[in-house]
Amino acid sequence: MREREFIEWIQAQSKFDRARVPVGPGDDCAIVTFGGEQVLITTDQVLDGVHFVLCEHGPRAAGRKAMARNLSDIAAMGAVPVAAVATVSLPKGFAREDAEAIYTGLREVGDKFACPLVGGDVGVWDGPLAISVTVFGRPADRADPILRSGAQPGDALCVTGELGGAWRTRRHLEFCPRIDEAVQLVRDYDLHAMIDISDGLATDLDNICRASAVAAEIYADRVPIHSDARRFSGDDEAVLAFALGDGEDYELLFALPQEQAEKLCRQQPLSIKVTIIGCVLGGEGITLVYPDGRREPMSPSGWEHKT
Repeated sequence: MREREFIEWIQAQSKFDRARVPVGPGDDCAIVTFGGEQVLITTDQVLDGVHFVLCEHGPRAAGRKAMARNLSDIAAMGAVPVAAVATVSLPKGFAREDAEAIYTGLREVGDKFACPLVGGDVGVWDGPLAISVTVFGRPADRADPILRSGAQPGDALCVTGELGGAWRTRRHLEFCPRIDEAVQLVRDYDLHAMIDISDGLATDLDNICRASAVAAEIYADRVPIHSDARRFSGDDEAVLAFALGDGEDYELLFALPQEQAEKLCRQQPLSIKVTIIGCVLGGEGITLVYPDGRREPMSPSGWEHKT
């Protein structure tokens, strides 16, 4: 079983009153309305041996990543976090000081973005450490949440920061969710679609294209590559593959009108650099365009849970 196939099956089973649940499974957050107000809800988990290695990275880093991953989903919607709850499954014999370190990691990231940890549950079992966090958010002032499904032919595709190599270093544990940058983007620009890059640029762009029923081109020489990726290969195509498929970057990938993208990249008003890496087209599929004119189909390489 593949993760995407299972999620698509869940989406097909889901029936909602769209007045109460305007956005259900399939985006970075669900959106539920209460008393005329929109509430964004996202949940994610981290597992020892999958998302971190406890004996190498430590419990504080595990807690930090669990909170930061969820906050990154809030950022992907251009929203603001409000509060969080967490469930922790501790291995038998887990030391109290290590459990406290998990809480410290959760809280230090939440506090940075005014997202207090307001409840949760703790259990003990024979398996490895597992941490699940749910974050509740609200739309940013004077801005609607940004979905994956609004990209339009003619839009430019932009990313924040640099990509690749995060999983091969500690960057996947120490990243900063782009909440402040996302809020500035949705307030000042006409964003049509956005996602955070957790599973890899190729996979997450494919998610936008599928949701928006569009195609895309990526310019190979414009993809901003992190120095972490270059540490592991001197081959340009291998390094590009790291940037396209490694995942765990937690940067923002978004679509907006071409003229606005050019202005954004010319002025660079954010705390992190923004780069135009491609464009949205009509049709289906993603094409990788090289400087020498070569054009290759780009498969959605990146992380996917499989059973």
